Amino acid sequence: MAVQECPQSALLLTSVMAAILGSLQVGYHTGNINAPAKIIEEFFNQTWRDRYNETMSEQSLTLLWSLSVSIKDFGALLGCLGVKYVADSFGRRNSILIVNCLSVVGTGLMVVSKVSESFETLILGRLLFGLFCGLVMSLNPLYIQEVSPTVLRGAFATLNQVAYASGILLGMVSGLETILGTEELWSIMLSLSLIPALAQYLILPFCPESPRYLLINKGQEAKADAALLRLRGSPGGVSAELEEMKGEAARTQAAVGVLEFFQKRSYRQPIIIVLCVSMGSQLSGFNAIINYSTRMFQANFEEAKYLTLGVGAINVVFTLVAFFLMEKAGRRRLLLIGFVSIAVSNLLLTVVDLVVSTVPELASLQVLLAFCLVSAYEFGPGPISWFIAGELFDQPGRSIAMAYASILNWGGKFLLALLFPPILKVIGGYSYLLFMVMALMGFTFTWFRVPETKGRTFDEIAEEFRGSENLPLQNKKGFNTFP
Repeated sequence: MAVQECPQSALLLTSVMAAILGSLQVGYHTGNINAPAKIIEEFFNQTWRDRYNETMSEQSLTLLWSLSVSIKDFGALLGCLGVKYVADSFGRRNSILIVNCLSVVGTGLMVVSKVSESFETLILGRLLFGLFCGLVMSLNPLYIQEVSPTVLRGAFATLNQVAYASGILLGMVSGLETILGTEELWSIMLSLSLIPALAQYLILPFCPESPRYLLINKGQEAKADAALLRLRGSPGGVSAELEEMKGEAARTQAAVGVLEFFQKRSYRQPIIIVLCVSMGSQLSGFNAIINYSTRMFQANFEEAKYLTLGVGAINVVFTLVAFFLMEKAGRRRLLLIGFVSIAVSNLLLTVVDLVVSTVPELASLQVLLAFCLVSAYEFGPGPISWFIAGELFDQPGRSIAMAYASILNWGGKFLLALLFPPILKVIGGYSYLLFMVMALMGFTFTWFRVPETKGRTFDEIAEEFRGSENLPLQNKKGFNTFP
């Protein structure tokens, strides 16, 4: 498809691959922290003993470790607040390069925490890295969608999630005790994200800035034309694409502030769509499986950590499936299939969890259902929730929309990480029913209100919302999509 629709795509592909190196780093530091947790906790304890000549209480150690893990997500929430400023001030590509320094500095602090015997340094490093996470997980899909041709926009945006999932798997593998998750090597394990960070600095500066940003945000038509020609590789279609951008520029205002973003009439429906898709995705149980699968499997399997690697592998495989299907099946269909599959998986997980203690043979089915839930999430809701905001809003509101979506996604992750353990302790396996309800709400809202954006230009999508209080989504057959 890429070869037919985009004759010379080498630079385009290079630009996309260079951008998603940031998402690879985010995934890596999401997946690498769980397996060596006990070893790093002992480092905390030993540091405390060396300073104060006493052992840290178990409660204090647990609290300190929870802070160390969760502070990355908190930093991500803070980082989201800066997306509009950096994206609109420095450009999409340059912003990715600028925020990459947060990754380098944050990782550096995590690495030196061992030799400096300072757990505070590790926590500070994860906070800075969290700021990077919140920024880059918005900037990446923003840049990728704006440099991609319409026929590849969704598929290439999905590569952001492919890189994130791949990073999680690499982090899980590197954190194993047989690899780098040891007392001697855990700091080296944390340093490996510097490789893609430095690679990005070597590659991305030679890639073009977003033509859409140059033309609509900066009014630099000649530079936009040159960047678009480099990305497409041949003059064919460049003029038409440039005219489409000019048309969008003529119909949109120069800039949108945060307050105006939430007050603007044509943005109301897209804002609700992003809210429901994001919350339906992040609160559907996927993050519980990713964060607590080892603990879930430990009750019935001795080598639970290797089953967790299976979760990571399934995660990668189905993001690749979504990549190949995104421009064939469309966003709506993948969301609908994904949400209903997640709901069924959660229902069956509830049943299995209730009877597995009396029927131990069902433990394998529990693992299979966890795999099914992860695959259903990555089949559609996972990747789409990160980039759909970029498709539903026009150029002036797109950077704020991506920040808004990122806040919802990171907020959902943070909320689930915070609430799942106590909920599980109180209601046990019935907690999966809560996830089922969220998935069914996501399915219902998608069925009635989410439009199909596949194959439509940014301006065509925006035109359906522009100047209208209510969104005309139903065609003559009543099926909820753009006509």
